[in-house]
Amino acid sequence: MYNVQFPGLGISLNIDPVAFSIGDFSVYWYGIIIGVGFILALYFALKNLKNFGIKSDDFIDCVITGFIFGIIGARLYYVIFKWDYYSQNLNELFAIHNGGLAIYGGIISALVSGCIVAKIKKVPVFATLDIASMGFLIGQGIGRWGNFVNQEAFGTETSLPWRMVSENTNGIGVHPCFLYESIWCLLGFVLLYIFSKKYRKYDGQIFLLYLVWYGLERMIVEGLRTDSLYIFNLRVSQILAGVTVIAGIVLLTVFRKCTSKAVDRITDSDVKADE
Repeated sequence: MYNVQFPGLGISLNIDPVAFSIGDFSVYWYGIIIGVGFILALYFALKNLKNFGIKSDDFIDCVITGFIFGIIGARLYYVIFKWDYYSQNLNELFAIHNGGLAIYGGIISALVSGCIVAKIKKVPVFATLDIASMGFLIGQGIGRWGNFVNQEAFGTETSLPWRMVSENTNGIGVHPCFLYESIWCLLGFVLLYIFSKKYRKYDGQIFLLYLVWYGLERMIVEGLRTDSLYIFNLRVSQILAGVTVIAGIVLLTVFRKCTSKAVDRITDSDVKADE
């Protein structure tokens, strides 16, 4: 049980990470929240598949595979960069109800495995990435509240009005990084959904925008967190975020030029045909 306070907002909550127990078996809010995020993301995707030329049965196959390998990848990624700890505590390797899922490991694993299935089933891969990326934003926006319940993924000390205090922060006001990312992801979903309806010009465009949008936020917020994974004294997630932002911007620029040239060629052909 945690006593979580937002002193500047006058909010105080008592939070139990355990939702309910049946005998010795406990169900944690963390898992429930992750599950709700997944279900809502899937519901959104299924409702909009026709706009991307994808069949529901094929997409579900991609999602199931991506979900399974996403969980495995998220945990594996976290354990690899925390091996000094887990090598001495092997009994905690699979204790994901206590947290310890690295979002980048999950995203990478889910995307790769899902794309492999899409390729095998001859589903348009880039269109699948477009719809999946919007689903990711829903899942991430909701799933971050699992970190809140577990009182993890918070940031450094701050005196801002929305600072968070609990037993896990040692009574110190800290940045509620889970909240920053939740808001950013849900806002990103709304913006990308509107873009997909009015301005999407080619398959993969929404996915590239997702890389830039999420990468920008992660570069900033990761710098505030106190539980980052490191390699050579560098924050792993910040490095990956920077790479995805640069890659996304470059590819968006390249594809925009290619699309413009293609439109110009079609326009020239129409003009010549009229002449």
